[in-house]
Amino acid sequence: MNRAVLAVAVGVILGGMTGCSTLSPQIALTPQPTLSPPSAVTAVPAAQTPLRTVHTPAVVVVDEQLSAGECHARTVDATRGDYLPDAACTPGAIDPAVSQADIQQTICVRGYTATVRPPAAATGRFKSISYAAYSEQYSTTTELDHLVPLELGGASSASNLWVEPNRTLASSFNNPKDKVENSLHAAVCNGTVTLAAAQNAIAADWTTALAALHLGAG
Repeated sequence: MNRAVLAVAVGVILGGMTGCSTLSPQIALTPQPTLSPPSAVTAVPAAQTPLRTVHTPAVVVVDEQLSAGECHARTVDATRGDYLPDAACTPGAIDPAVSQADIQQTICVRGYTATVRPPAAATGRFKSISYAAYSEQYSTTTELDHLVPLELGGASSASNLWVEPNRTLASSFNNPKDKVENSLHAAVCNGTVTLAAAQNAIAADWTTALAALHLGAG
């Protein structure tokens, strides 16, 4: 697959898109420099590709192109709502504006995520693209999820966003991953684990992230 790396805010480029991966012809595309592993991420497991770094200050950035039907969520336990994204489509990405050195001024401050969360109009436009890429049908219980959550310094980029299916018979978009995110956030802010360790664990497999970091079961 030819993935032109794009640094284009969805709020600017995606008006009028209907869920396909073809960008509007009148859009001027700005190439983004080749992404390099973030310096804050250390001790990355050998089997895991280093997380991308994409700065997304309250915008959605399209840093990769996804074709309809190319992505496939992995089912761990449908009854529990344990689904993993396609690692080739959604490898995970972090915002370099958040580092271990500044967590007490960023993610550990109450209300931080509201300052970096893109507006609903922007995420809504990208959600249609992700639905098509993952061949998912619209559902009120499906969440456009940040694989590495904003509360752990995750980026609002195509490489970190996916339509996450929910557990069988779910009545809202609240899902089991939310509890894992909150537990990891608390552990990072109280110094139990490093930011990089939490980011890499949840990107690798959120269903085992707590156990992998010796924080209990998921």
